[in-house]
Amino acid sequence: MRLDKRLAAVTALGMDGTKLIDLGRSGIQWRLDPRLRADQQRGEMVYAGNDIDRGHLVRRASAVWGDTLEEAARANADTFHYTNAAPQAAKFNQGMDLWLGLESYLQDNAADNSRRLVVFTGPIFGDTDPVYRGVQIPLKFFKAAAFMHHGSLAATGYVVDQTPQLADLPDVPRPGALDEAPPLGPFRTFQVLIRDIAVLTGLDLEQLTAVDRMPIASTLPTAGVASTWRRLRTPRDLDLDFDPND
Repeated sequence: MRLDKRLAAVTALGMDGTKLIDLGRSGIQWRLDPRLRADQQRGEMVYAGNDIDRGHLVRRASAVWGDTLEEAARANADTFHYTNAAPQAAKFNQGMDLWLGLESYLQDNAADNSRRLVVFTGPIFGDTDPVYRGVQIPLKFFKAAAFMHHGSLAATGYVVDQTPQLADLPDVPRPGALDEAPPLGPFRTFQVLIRDIAVLTGLDLEQLTAVDRMPIASTLPTAGVASTWRRLRTPRDLDLDFDPND
């Protein structure tokens, strides 16, 4: 947790794609995390009466797995703790098909037959983030996925940007990033160097940086942050130093 923001710094999900169970979300209510005091986390006040969604950091569908239906149901409910939520524009949260599909794509096309992934997700806080109801709303979020590929550890990193969608919300202050550069369009998803994520978040991602499968990670070890980001529109745009289908 970032206790100064009262939002998660990073979430971590271990998933086994061979044990996924299709369960719905009907009847599950968002609730505070009992492991923290109420004043150490953001609750319903941020999301009430507006077009801001409680954006899942750990993807709900990726967490719903287990050896039994009861185990999967418990995991399903656990994703609805406010510690797993971050404020996201409703149109952004409900339209991130590519972002949400990255985990499934890597399971199906890159991970070894066990289809196991570890996925780290969190906000990227910046100086241009708007403040709404006393809460700093992150313009960007990261995802770093680790998996075994042909017996060796591999990892890939991604960033998604909600700047254009936040600009459409009348009661949210205009994101400062819009004044720096024109938006490149909605639902901007990028494949990025994991070391860039580490710089932007302050997280220790050294082990994942060492096995980053974005080819430019080894060819341009001193490239500036964001200078090598690759815009993704479909999974076919991924730049990996192996054939995902081999």
